[in-house]
Amino acid sequence: MRRPVAALLLLAAAALSCGPSREERATKAAAVAAAGAPSSWEIVYDLETKTDWIDLYLIPAGGGAARRLAADGSLGRFTPDGRSVVFSASRRTGNRPQLWAIGEDGSHLRRLRTNDATEYQADVSPDGRQLAFLSNLDGPERLLVQDLRTLSVRELVRHGEHTIFGNPHWSPDGRRIAFSSNHRVGHQIYVVEVATGQQRRISPIAVGGCEPRFSRDGQKVVYVSRGHMRPTSRLVAHDLASDAETTLVDWPALNYDPVYSPDGSELAFASNIGGNYALYRQRLADGKAWRLTFGPGDARNPDYRPVR
Repeated sequence: MRRPVAALLLLAAAALSCGPSREERATKAAAVAAAGAPSSWEIVYDLETKTDWIDLYLIPAGGGAARRLAADGSLGRFTPDGRSVVFSASRRTGNRPQLWAIGEDGSHLRRLRTNDATEYQADVSPDGRQLAFLSNLDGPERLLVQDLRTLSVRELVRHGEHTIFGNPHWSPDGRRIAFSSNHRVGHQIYVVEVATGQQRRISPIAVGGCEPRFSRDGQKVVYVSRGHMRPTSRLVAHDLASDAETTLVDWPALNYDPVYSPDGSELAFASNIGGNYALYRQRLADGKAWRLTFGPGDARNPDYRPVR
């Protein structure tokens, strides 16, 4: 049950008088400021209501009123020019997720591919020419890449008959894609070279991870580290050159869906620290956080609009 914000603030103040326990850390994290730091950025995200529908919404990153972009939409990612959002939808064409796109103003809704497969979790390359997505068309789930001009498709990664993939994301230079896969021990984070298909695991085998996103300079990958279904999860940044890892968010809750801001100075992510999942922003320089979404329903899967 979600606690009132005022009560959380009082509990957080009382917790300052002694060493922080697990419960006190949870209370302090949940009591972040209601108003975000000023920002001209905009974020697209999923909102799941009590009717079990998931819709796409847009909200100013600095706080304010959200507006619905599309009914029956999830896992939205902005195109590189920031003018459209690619997303997954299942109820438009039956029970299988398929790929769609919509303009930033809610116009020009269009289906990207038409078949009887499950196809979802799409990401457009930085040059706008290719689409990475997951599909079980003609076989087990795989990571595919489609040329958006010729519409030709090629298989980039296949990991066995019963593999579940997750969250492909292009590097800023368009040379690599980060993704997760459970084909061996739990979900692990991989980076694949788009030109050659060469891939390497970057997450620790004993811990694993999911939901990877490249940093804006392409030198790191942030991902969710849950340690194979522990009751809490961390958001961890992996340095691709040194393999060193830094914990960015360690709230005693389930923290998911990290994404770097356009300038790389902060993260947006979802956390159930206050009850339902809500979106938060955290400044990387000092760890200061702001809650962004309020109200009923779970808010998940944020993505910042690119700066134009």
